[in-house]
Amino acid sequence: MFRRLRWFVGLNQKNLSTKRLGNVEHQPGPERPSQLPVLDAVHEVAVYIHRFHNLDLFEQGWYKIKVTVRWEVGEDSYPGIPARVVQYEAAAPEVGSDNLCRVWMIDDADNSFSTPPFRIKYARQDVLLSIMVSFYLSFGACEDQSSVILKFELLHAPMSGTGYEFQGSPDAFSASVHEYKIPPKGLLGLHSYCPVNFDAFHAVLVDTSVHISLLKASHHTSRPKVSSDSRSSEGTYVEDYVGSNKVTLIKALMAAHDILLEDLKRISTGIDQAVDLTEISSASDVTEWFSSTSPANVNGDSSPLLSDRPHKAAHSTNKLTDPFSWDDHLLISLQSLGNQLLSLWNTFLKFHRENKTKIMEFLRNSWANERRTEWSIWMVYSKIAMPHQPKINGVERTLLHHGARGNTRRLTDDPIQIATMRAELHRRGIAQMRINNRSLQDMYIFGDPLHIPIIIVERLTNIYHSTSGNHLDLRLVRNQWLLIDPKIHFLMSEANEDKTSGDFREMGSRLAHEVITFLKKKMDKVSRNAILTDIKLSFVGHSIGNLIIRTALAESIMEPYLMYLHTYVSISGPHLGYMYSSNSLFNSGLWLLKKLKGTQCIHQLTFTDDPDLENTFIYNLSKEKTLENFQNVILFSSPQDGYVPYHSARIEPSSAASLDSSKRGKIFHEMLNNLLGQIQSDSDHRVVIRCDVNFNTACYGRNLNTLIGRTAHIEFLESDIFAKFIMWSFPELFR
Repeated sequence: MFRRLRWFVGLNQKNLSTKRLGNVEHQPGPERPSQLPVLDAVHEVAVYIHRFHNLDLFEQGWYKIKVTVRWEVGEDSYPGIPARVVQYEAAAPEVGSDNLCRVWMIDDADNSFSTPPFRIKYARQDVLLSIMVSFYLSFGACEDQSSVILKFELLHAPMSGTGYEFQGSPDAFSASVHEYKIPPKGLLGLHSYCPVNFDAFHAVLVDTSVHISLLKASHHTSRPKVSSDSRSSEGTYVEDYVGSNKVTLIKALMAAHDILLEDLKRISTGIDQAVDLTEISSASDVTEWFSSTSPANVNGDSSPLLSDRPHKAAHSTNKLTDPFSWDDHLLISLQSLGNQLLSLWNTFLKFHRENKTKIMEFLRNSWANERRTEWSIWMVYSKIAMPHQPKINGVERTLLHHGARGNTRRLTDDPIQIATMRAELHRRGIAQMRINNRSLQDMYIFGDPLHIPIIIVERLTNIYHSTSGNHLDLRLVRNQWLLIDPKIHFLMSEANEDKTSGDFREMGSRLAHEVITFLKKKMDKVSRNAILTDIKLSFVGHSIGNLIIRTALAESIMEPYLMYLHTYVSISGPHLGYMYSSNSLFNSGLWLLKKLKGTQCIHQLTFTDDPDLENTFIYNLSKEKTLENFQNVILFSSPQDGYVPYHSARIEPSSAASLDSSKRGKIFHEMLNNLLGQIQSDSDHRVVIRCDVNFNTACYGRNLNTLIGRTAHIEFLESDIFAKFIMWSFPELFR
């Protein structure tokens, strides 16, 4: 079978290169009555691909983006047809570069569009594409108000050869896919930023925006044979013509006009650029014209054609001598509305070409501001207050109050059971939820909403006084942070790689020296070109990495830099050690490690590094003021994580410790109060929150990793959705 391919070369000139790709192909519909106009409309889905930014691609080579549009229902029957392509400017990352082939392609076999191939050589590489492709979807092709799937596919070929060879290369393959859903409401009009990130192994940012409008395509008159029963047919034809389908089309076109006009004004105001709308007449005149010329007015019926019910009076009385006498007027009005809508759409496209970067920036900011609202479906917010620390049996104890709910968590309650129950109840609510809005829906999230982790965010207010890691473990968090603040500089620490079995003091010292070397290098580089006015130093740690960070901050050489501390993100960190770990399987493994290997850090985590608890490492670390200089502290935990005690990751009381009146219990509460004292603040600008992440681990089945709680502990590193939710919900903490 031959595949019909069309290649086009983007012009490397100031003038735009535009190619129209033929007429819209419509699916045949049912036969129409005699001499009735067949009204037709299309959804134009314009996808603007601005740039490709390589965050973390593992492999060099030639890449290109393939785009397709299809109805969610009837994938094979009703695809989106590529209608036109506009190359805005010279699509090259730099003058004279051979990293970009300037040939984009249309594949008629699957109705897809592919960008010009480009070569990726290094991380943080930018490729400017500046290309817009429009797809046509026939209005009413799917009568059940189906959504539309916008699919982005990352195609890859080895470095050998050229971009031109890549177009037909048999070695090219699909590396990853990212899909978005366009809901039915969005098909009438939508202007949205659409970030394409693909997956964790192909971490990129494709700056894309989607622009949609409903446009009148054409009308024509069909002339089938007249039925022998003309009188009976006549009534049927009139009802069909003024029935709900026609009314729906006209109302949809008017709604599309209003949405497009409003969005154009909103974008114009947002980027502070005037748009010329003098030639665009008001849509309200057309609305009134439709109402005044409907057949209802001929019969004396005051019901307008555009009412919510089909108009049936046309054939119920003999007053209407010619049921089709108003067709010409209706068609003229429809044509007028269609022309206005098309003129407005062309005005927008011209405005977009002239202000593409500003519009992309505006839409991105709007998208970022909407993330907290959209993703709040999977997040539960509450406030936790700790107003006092009463003494029980001579030992200071901390009571946690759920300020948002007005009840007190008793120390005898099982916090893991409570957290699990809250998440499960919330997940059941999501299962019954029907999401119905105009926003683009990221299929990584909305494709299976029940598999998304539930995050319980507890903001602390009125506070009273593992296995060996790899430096790339936290790259998913790094990538999300870079998306929020592209100018940030990251150090992926390697000082302790394959050295996490020794003394925490040695690991902390190595990290401190690595951080200072990194800071001095960056500060010296900036100082040569500009004045260094502001420094914000943030830390992210996973598991025992958090203890290494706190140990490094306690080093004397770090003291001059403590004033710059900004945000601290602790992901499942054993801040209170393993003194009251309830995971018997994991405890057995720790005991075995201590017996067989005598690992120093395991002794320190379990408080067996010294016979006197007051001389143990973690107890003395709690006395160091390692957290008090951070402006923001975020503590991630999970009740499913069996590797780190739940209370230890959250820095909160343990029910087992509350019942322990021995010196062990006293030491635990002293450590707890030492840490809570460091995050105490009277300032409203300081943020301290706990984030309880509840993963859906059902898909992993019942195995050893799930039983010992390792699955959730590692899921923190392999899933970036929890980080995405938090970082985009609280962007001020990460800028």
